[in-house]
Order: sequence, then structure tokens, then C-alpha cells
Amino acid sequence: MASPQPSRLAEVVGRSEQPILQEWLRLQSESLSRRRDLVSDTDLGEQCRGFLAAFRKAAAQSIDARSGAWDEARGILADISTARAGQGFTPSETASFVFSLKQPLFLRLRQELAGDAAALADAAWEATAILDGLGLYTTEVYQKGREAVIARQQEELLELSTPVVQLWKNVVALPLIGTLDSARTQVVMESLLQQIVNSGAAVAIIDITGVPTVDTLVAQHLLKTVAAARLMGAECIISGIRPQIAQTIVHLGVNLGDVITKASLADALAVALERTGLTVVPIDPAR
Repeated sequence: MASPQPSRLAEVVGRSEQPILQEWLRLQSESLSRRRDLVSDTDLGEQCRGFLAAFRKAAAQSIDARSGAWDEARGILADISTARAGQGFTPSETASFVFSLKQPLFLRLRQELAGDAAALADAAWEATAILDGLGLYTTEVYQKGREAVIARQQEELLELSTPVVQLWKNVVALPLIGTLDSARTQVVMESLLQQIVNSGAAVAIIDITGVPTVDTLVAQHLLKTVAAARLMGAECIISGIRPQIAQTIVHLGVNLGDVITKASLADALAVALERTGLTVVPIDPAR
């Protein structure tokens, strides 16, 4: 329903901005009582005050929350939603920032426009359309924020799950645990190559004891990593070849070329030490 006076809503907010703000802050404080450790009263007050001022200015120009007049208000909501997504707020807690404004706003509209039923109906409809649209926008931004947080956490987990350790002088090892896909292969390759550069390692052991299954794709990823390490001047040994993995590789017809493979990390380390001119011998207790 189009209103002949789209600025009527803004006029009411302008005249009663402080009472609306105070009631809105009270409702926000109650709904976020168990989140006081994440948002302070000062921050909440600044957020509400800034948004309400932007709401009043935008409503005086347009009742379409998607128009350019609402850019400032949407920007404030985007900042709040993104921050709350990273702080661990739920979607409903985040959206309540907008939706909780309905109660004090409608109360003030009813008080201000009690003698004009048509104007009250128009203003109430405008407020509902605007706040519902902004509430949906808040949810969309929150969802994107959560997806960004999850993506960042996945990247951090990938980095943590691919540690490259130095076993001996000129010998490094990369123990792999879990599924090896394209994204993780890239992280594995970068971590291994960087450690080869940092340590000047001549031999790199890639241990796949913790990799549950090896298929054609996983084998290809391993070969790419071996090839990249060789280009950096390091020889690669793949350890952790269990009987079932050996059978699978043979069944798939995967050619590992001249890559050295060993059943255990200990066997691979022995070969690595031999390649670097070292050996481990037991200490004679009689000496």
C-alpha cells in the first residue's frame, strides 16, 4: 500500500527519537543479557543510536529499504552482522537487532497518530516493510559472515593438519592424516617446499599412515608433491604403505615411477639417513 506521505514515519521518529531509542536499548539489553561478555552497553548504545539516526534520514527519502537512501543504514547493519557472526551470535540474536525496533516504533506511531487511522495504517505498513526487509538483509550478511568464518577455520585446520618436521639434519618429514584432496594438496605442497627451502633438506619423507584410503586422485596428488619436491632438489620417500593400500595402488594401475616407498616411517628414515651418508648403530654397553 503506497503512502501519500512517505515522510510521515520519519517525522514521528524524529520527534520521538530519544524515547524510541531508550525503549529499544532496554529491549536489546534484555534479549542480550546472556551475551554481555560479547557486547558492552557502550557499544550497543552506539550501534542503536547510529542505526536509528540513519533510519530516520532514509525514511524521509524512501520507504524502499533496497534503495540508495538506505545505504548508510545497510552499511551499519552489515558491520554489526559481520561482527556478530565472528563473535558467535546466533542468526536470531543478530536479526533481533532490527526486529526488536518494531515494538517501540509501533508504540510511538500509535501514540502520535492515534487520531488519524489512515495515517497510522500507512506508517505502520511502511515501518513493517522496511524493518522486515532490513531484517532479511541482516540475516543474509550474517550468513555470509559465518561462511567466511568457517572457510577461514578450514584453512587454519588445513595448515595445522600438515606440519612439516625435521627428523634429522637434511631430513624432513610430512605426516599426513585424513583425506587428501586438491585443496589440501596445495597446502601440503607449499608447506613441504617452504620447509625444504628453510632447512636445505636433501630428503623428504611423506608419511601416509594416517590417510584412510588411497585412490587414483590421491595417488596423483602424491606424485605432484613428489615432483615439486624434486624440482627443489630434494628426494622423496613415501612411507606408510600398508598391505591394503599397496593392493589398491596395484589394482588401480597407478605408476609411482621411481618413487621410493616404505611400509613404515622408521624404514623410510633409515633409507633417508643412508642417502645422506649417515647410519644409526646400537651403542655397545661394554664400552
